Amino acid sequence: MIRTGVIGYGLGGMAFHAPLIEAVPELELAAIATSRADAVRERYPAAQVTDAAALIADPNIRLVAISTPNDSHFPLAKAALEAGKHVVIDKPFTNSVAEGEALAALADARGLILAAFHNRRWDGDFLTVRKLIASDRIGEVTLAELRWDRYRPEVTTAWRDTPGVGAGMLADLGPHLIDQALVLFGAPEAVSADIAVQRAGARTDDYFELTLHYGVRRVLLSASRLIASPRPRFALHGRLGGFVKYGLDPQEPMMKAGGSANDPGFGVEDPANHGTLVLADGTRETVMSERGDYRLFYSGMAQAITEGGAPPVSAGDAILGLRLMELARRSSDEGRRIAL
Repeated sequence: MIRTGVIGYGLGGMAFHAPLIEAVPELELAAIATSRADAVRERYPAAQVTDAAALIADPNIRLVAISTPNDSHFPLAKAALEAGKHVVIDKPFTNSVAEGEALAALADARGLILAAFHNRRWDGDFLTVRKLIASDRIGEVTLAELRWDRYRPEVTTAWRDTPGVGAGMLADLGPHLIDQALVLFGAPEAVSADIAVQRAGARTDDYFELTLHYGVRRVLLSASRLIASPRPRFALHGRLGGFVKYGLDPQEPMMKAGGSANDPGFGVEDPANHGTLVLADGTRETVMSERGDYRLFYSGMAQAITEGGAPPVSAGDAILGLRLMELARRSSDEGRRIAL
């Protein structure tokens, strides 16, 4: 059993890291650093409630998962690596490429596993898209659209809406969309972007559309807080047909509601949300969604720690995503396409 500690018990710690760690047999949820002691004790009575410094200093904890506000990712991860811990960092991995590279170098020097929690690689809809592309049923993809829309017109005091490094929608949802695009298509040749502030009274970006350029292929990544009727989560257009899929993976709401990742039916999508394949001859077919399973991230971490293999999402993958985010901001500011 790998004794594991979680720093932070907001949405990320409560709905993702803690329940997933508990669901993986090789891991033990030993401690949670948070001020929400009562909430932790109600759900995880065996876990110690502590603070970040004490958790990092605990010699019995081997793996630390960091799920805190974005500006604290780098210092907490640096401290944990210096204390000899393997580390998982929630998205965004860090707030800059330079910070990410510094952590990667430190982990390499210490012989430690450092990973980015890009759990959306194990969304059921994304697994379905990967399988569909591999099958070549729609042929070469010439246009792919990955979108994540919300309708949240109110401006809050949360970190996403408070100006500062790591705030805004690109930092919030951009890492997931970019990572999915990189897994599907690899690194692009160039990026062009439009990043905007659209809500009344907003002070951080709440809309973005990134175009990744791959020869004749275009990959569009977009999110907005002012779309009440969401656009397709995935729309793939190929030389032999297309695929359109609405709705979001069900794992997050299941865990937010207190469900276990080991429950029967966890990660299984409502058939009403399955996607539609349309072939060039007009044939239409419903494509059953794959079962999503975020546990595979943490079982991959356990395997990397015990067997010395690669983490499920490498620091290098996360740093490439950060580089694209930095280029996207520059592209939007300068109004031009920028080569990778």
